[in-house]
Amino acid sequence: MQNDTRSACLKRLSRIEGQVRGLSRMLEEDRYCIDIVTQVAAVRAALKKVEEEVLRDHVAHCVAHAIQSGDADAQRAKVDELIEVLGKLR
Repeated sequence: MQNDTRSACLKRLSRIEGQVRGLSRMLEEDRYCIDIVTQVAAVRAALKKVEEEVLRDHVAHCVAHAIQSGDADAQRAKVDELIEVLGKLR
């Protein structure tokens, strides 16, 4: 993973960690259900952004490297790996 992507994802994950702690407080304080659900949706959206950044970095570097290498087995392995993970994200 590229350093700038790693840094951005770690920063995002720190914010997400704070959001999750906030969700716990909301539950402890018996806050309004819709407010809690709204915050859960915000956490999910933030996690999705991290997922997208990691996948973008993977394609730009790991998959691209396999393609540039000319190694058909490595290319096939990276494409299969990507298809498998994309299937799990559905």
